[in-house]
Amino acid sequence: MRYNGSACLLSVDGTDFKIQEQTPFWSGWRSFKFNGPGLRYEVAVCIQTGFIVWVNGPFAPGPFPDIKIFRKHLKTHLLHWERVEADNGYRGDEKTHTPDQHAPTYRQYLIKEQVRDRHETINKRLKEFNCLKHTFRHEIHKHGNVFDAVVVLTQLSIERGERVPYQVPYKTM
Repeated sequence: MRYNGSACLLSVDGTDFKIQEQTPFWSGWRSFKFNGPGLRYEVAVCIQTGFIVWVNGPFAPGPFPDIKIFRKHLKTHLLHWERVEADNGYRGDEKTHTPDQHAPTYRQYLIKEQVRDRHETINKRLKEFNCLKHTFRHEIHKHGNVFDAVVVLTQLSIERGERVPYQVPYKTM
């Protein structure tokens, strides 16, 4: 991969997975994405290659919105000039470019939308595995290992050319 001069090298998004209700009950497990208990992971994808380059989690969705996870973890690894493309859940951070920011032309807005759409495609592929597609009914501490294994398998399928995400003509913005 060659550097294209862009400040945004990654797209980042949080993705939630269903888990069974935990005992004792705690409202912090509730994910607003499906109105039930879950776990949240942060996933970053390289804009130029479509490769999964960062995963972080699991987190309880209630006390850990996407922006909080980003600020505590991935943001600390970015160089001073680097930014990430993200959805509106990341609005308000100087290191993120959200849909309503940094798109001076409609064409650039559409390209940024393609970056986010491709990221959602990667998230969807992770959820195609039955172990993550359905409610996770095993010990909660095992979920991270299952998630990591699915990420590795998904990334390997991308690298082998089996399920390559579509390319986005993202240039310096």
